Amino acid sequence: MAKVLNETETSVRNPLPREEHGNATMQWYLRNKKLVLDFLHSYLNSHLLQYHWNKFHLLKRCYFYLRIEPEHLYVRDQNGIMICTNIWRIANPCRLQKIKKLAKNQAEIQLALLSELLEQLERGRKELSHYVESCDMATFLSQWNWIVRRVLKLSMLVSKLISLEEPRKLYVKHSLVSQVFLGGDAHPQFSVHTYIKKPPVFDRRESFTSHNSAKLKWVNDNKESHLEGWQLEIRLVTNDSQTKPGYSHIEEVFSNSCIIHQLQPNRLYEFRIKRCNNQALVYSQWHDCIILKTKPIPAEDTSGSSSMSCLPTISYLH
Repeated sequence: MAKVLNETETSVRNPLPREEHGNATMQWYLRNKKLVLDFLHSYLNSHLLQYHWNKFHLLKRCYFYLRIEPEHLYVRDQNGIMICTNIWRIANPCRLQKIKKLAKNQAEIQLALLSELLEQLERGRKELSHYVESCDMATFLSQWNWIVRRVLKLSMLVSKLISLEEPRKLYVKHSLVSQVFLGGDAHPQFSVHTYIKKPPVFDRRESFTSHNSAKLKWVNDNKESHLEGWQLEIRLVTNDSQTKPGYSHIEEVFSNSCIIHQLQPNRLYEFRIKRCNNQALVYSQWHDCIILKTKPIPAEDTSGSSSMSCLPTISYLH
């Protein structure tokens, strides 16, 4: 990138050659055209832009959490004894909510900026491609100053795009802990930033139904060291589902797979999976869903119909 920018800036400072035979002009044209092509191929090629679009779409589906460091703090109890406690237990609720709102706004702004930057890079790529692929030498050279400015602007946008693809640190000016817990000690310095977790996604090959049950499995790309909790919603898909008691049922699941029992045969069910909410969650807008149809009940089996009105139950698979 630096080499391309240095050479383009040098080209702007050099006046257009005035040799009557035109050889120098042709060489200058070919050289500058190659610089623009190298920039397009290295930083704005279609595969690279698609990679950034994919990363953006994944980020839109992620869960944004708040992290406060240090997470544990020494404070004084009612007897004046120093104890170690988690910051989430003693943080001022009002101040904490303000910080979480700030983190949510920052996540939304980050995603909006990423979308705008990618659209600008797409437009810039089309503009530069038009000049190097469709314009003749005279038109290209007449627009060279504009092309250089466009390359410089797009290179800065690429750098900004990469920096925005990572979670951001938050600037917090208010103290988090009340002086009641600090016992007169100076308020400690905290580092507050957001981090992300990828969403759970249903394994379409490993999720299927029988006539009265469904086996579900979902994939979690994060490597948490503790047992992860999931919220699974089971919804019977019918035109009048809003008037049917028990049409929707939510369960908390502590496994990446389970079996749903007591489903109705030959019916459509929508299953949704998402992470359980916790106190650190600040932003999430997407969850995966899958629609499966239970199989018709075997003709020779006319029993068991009394269980159809029961709510679904879950058993875990390990």
